[in-house]
Amino acid sequence: MLSTRQTRSARPTDKARNTKQDPVDNDDEAQGTASADEDVNDNEGQHLNKASSTSPSTFASNLERFRHGKASTAEATEPAYKASRKRPLTDNDAAATTSSPTKRKKQSSKYAPPSKYAHLPKLLDILEPGLICVFVGTNPGIRTATAGHAYAHPSNLFWKLLHSSGCTDVRVSPEHDVDMPKWYAMGNTNIVERPSKDAAELSKQEMAAGAPVLDEKVRAFRPEAVCIVGKGIWEAVWRWRYGRPLKKDEFKWGWQDERERMGKVEGWGGAPVFVTSSTSGSAASLKPAEKEAIWRPFGGWVKSRRKERFGTEGRIDLVKSEDTPDLADATSKGSE
Repeated sequence: MLSTRQTRSARPTDKARNTKQDPVDNDDEAQGTASADEDVNDNEGQHLNKASSTSPSTFASNLERFRHGKASTAEATEPAYKASRKRPLTDNDAAATTSSPTKRKKQSSKYAPPSKYAHLPKLLDILEPGLICVFVGTNPGIRTATAGHAYAHPSNLFWKLLHSSGCTDVRVSPEHDVDMPKWYAMGNTNIVERPSKDAAELSKQEMAAGAPVLDEKVRAFRPEAVCIVGKGIWEAVWRWRYGRPLKKDEFKWGWQDERERMGKVEGWGGAPVFVTSSTSGSAASLKPAEKEAIWRPFGGWVKSRRKERFGTEGRIDLVKSEDTPDLADATSKGSE
């Protein structure tokens, strides 16, 4: 009789072994299995309490069946907990989770001939004689050419850096670029006239060809200083002057050596050059804080020159009086 009872009590074990073939998909199912086991144990405990009031032989047989049932239940729940464990990620899994099939890598721009953007209007220079400084950009972008105002793309940091550095006392919008000479005694031009999507669509040859044109503009309008907005522009000027690329140890941000003045002519020593970072949104080699640190010395110099010449660090048109000299007549220590 004991062997017969043992055979019957082994049936739950067979069922439990069959459950190994069905893996658990998530932790919720594993928790459900554990709850079911607790119910089984509670029911078995109730039978055990009832058995305590019966004969010893019946109690012994129930106890033996309870032991077999508990073992089979634990055996059934063990795969459920094991199946809920997460498998360690392999290199292939990590690559699959980090890559997105819908996200495409941004392609770099290539040279584009002038005919590609011939339909876009040219951006006019904002120049007057006797300005404190003239900013020199690479060339107009598509958004700038379409709007007809300098640095018009929302991602461009030019107007923001102009304010944070101290060149202007308020943040000026691109629509007021034409007011910069009368407001702050500052102007703007580019080394390449034609528009493009970005500087990568320009050739090194046309960048270098724009250098003598830029030098002639400086000679004609004679600003106190020239601010080069981007390392690539200064590299083009250097290539035109010396017929070779600018070496890494020859480049520096900020004020350049006195021999690098632009627009030299008999009777005028030329304008000193300050090289600052590009403000383009696509120029991400420098952090915003690093760009501000490069711009700040130039902004401080501009404020001091405006204070000396016009009696204010801010807008000169708001304080202009009969005693305030015109731009063309104002003398400049920086251009002596």
